[in-house]
Order: sequence, then C-alpha cells, then structure tokens
Amino acid sequence: MHFHAHSHGEGHSHSYGAGSTGVLGGAMFATLALVVVEFAAGTLGHSIALVSDGVHNLTDLPTILISWTAARWAVRPPTPEKTYGYQRAGVLAAFVNAILLVLVALYILFESYERLLRPVAVRTGLMIVVAVFALVVNGGITLGLVRGRKDLNLRSILIHNFGDALSNVAIIVGALAIRWSGVTWVDPVIGIAIGLMVLWSAVGILRESTHILLEGLPRNLQLENVARAILEVQNVEEVHDIHIWTIGAELQALSCHVRIPDMHMEESEKILEAICARLSEQFRITHTTIQFERAGLPQEAGYFMPDPIRPAGRKL
Repeated sequence: MHFHAHSHGEGHSHSYGAGSTGVLGGAMFATLALVVVEFAAGTLGHSIALVSDGVHNLTDLPTILISWTAARWAVRPPTPEKTYGYQRAGVLAAFVNAILLVLVALYILFESYERLLRPVAVRTGLMIVVAVFALVVNGGITLGLVRGRKDLNLRSILIHNFGDALSNVAIIVGALAIRWSGVTWVDPVIGIAIGLMVLWSAVGILRESTHILLEGLPRNLQLENVARAILEVQNVEEVHDIHIWTIGAELQALSCHVRIPDMHMEESEKILEAICARLSEQFRITHTTIQFERAGLPQEAGYFMPDPIRPAGRKL
C-alpha cells in the first residue's frame, strides 16, 4: 500500500515584507531625483561617467518598480489556482531585472568607447558634487536593503545599488585625477569600468534566477548529502525519485519516495516526523512531500530518477 505524507513548515519568514516594500518605494523616489540631477550635471559638465551613471540609475526605476510589485505579490496567500502563492514573483522580477542590466551595461560600454575616441573637457567640480550626492542616495538604499539580501529579488536591487555606490566612488576619484593631471580619458575609462561591473553582476543574477526557474537544485545543497541524511533515520531502507527545488525566498521544497518495512501507520508516522525534523534542522528544507513504499515491492513500482540510494553495504 502506498500513501503520501506531506509536511509544510510553519511560519516561513519572508524577507520582503512591509518594511522592504517601504524601502523600495522610497528608493524609487530617491532614484528618480538622482537621475534628473545626473543627466543635467553630466550634460552641463560633459561627463560621460555621470551620464552613464545616470542611465544606469534610470534603469533602477523599472527594476525597483518590478521588485516592489513582486514583493507585494509574494506575501499573498495561496489560491486554488496558485497553490504555492506568488513566492516565485521575486525570482521572475530578478530575471527581468538582470536582462535589463545586461542591456544597460552594453549601452554604457558603447558610449564610453565612443568618448574614448573623441575625448572632451570635463567639469570636475560638478562631477564631484553630483557623485557625492549620488553616493549618499545609493548608499542609503543599499543599507536599507541589507536585511533582505537572502531574497534573490531584493538581492538583485541590493547588488545593483551597491554597484552604483562603488561607481560613485570611482567617479569622485576619477574627477580628482582629471583635475590634478588634466587627462580626460579617465572619464570614459570609469564609464567602461562601471559597464563591466554592471554586466558581471547582471550575469550572476541571470544565471541564478534561471537556475531556480528551471527547478534546479538549490546552490547550498548536494542531493547525495540530503539522501544520506534521510537514510540515517531508523527503518529507512531506500530513497529514490528525490527532487529538491526552490519555491521562493528562503523556502526550499523536497519530494521523494522512501522504502520502509511493512508496519502500522502509527509507526510510519514517527519515521516521517524524524525525516522532516532532520531535513529542517540540517538543510532548512521545510516543505516536503514524502511517499512511503513498503519493502518487497518491485523496482518498477517507482520511477527511479536519480538512482535509488541505499545504506552502504546493502544489496539490491
């Protein structure tokens, strides 16, 4: 006889609660003001570094809006149609944001290359003042999102703004270097550095969000280790058809078939409780679907993928 046993962890912590949505909302208004200032100052001061940073910050507006919307959706309860709720909204937002970041990085690199070929004089005083203002804005947003860094959605914004803050520091240093040396190519070189940094962070977010959307194994886990931990529970004889994936922020799920001796249901429930406790304590897997199979059933009874795992020394 087969039966399914489900265990759902209680009280999952969502890093994108009301506090995070408030930070994201404030970040949108602050970023809009910063974009206006950088565009105006970059145009007046003939600084491609400021203009490229302004374009970079301009893309923050749709990305923050997407993340803000996703954060609000993510706390919605499950429905008959959306049985997991909207927790994947944050992952989708990170995926879209990463694509936008790649496009922005390519634009910045192109514009900086053009300025390298045709350098112009730069107003370094204006560069420094605006860069300091931008550093305060981006630094404040970054600090506001640090607590939510475990959530991929919020981390995409956190990395984005941290990169912005670093680029502001580079602009300040570059402006001082231009003022002291008179070498104007420093400005487009900073633009290229910003573009490469944005591209690097975007590719990382794109890779991770794609991995989650394809139901890949969470990066912090190894399938073999999880299966071995289940086998350590008394009376567990075999584990097969095991799958582990990420549902949303800090919520990992597992499903598997577990072969146990023929016993009363009350005894098998104790095995289930022990498995769930071990998975939660060792791997932070709190959403499980475990199907028990009694010993003696033929191998064809289950779909074996990956190969069944048994305690060491136990033969088929």
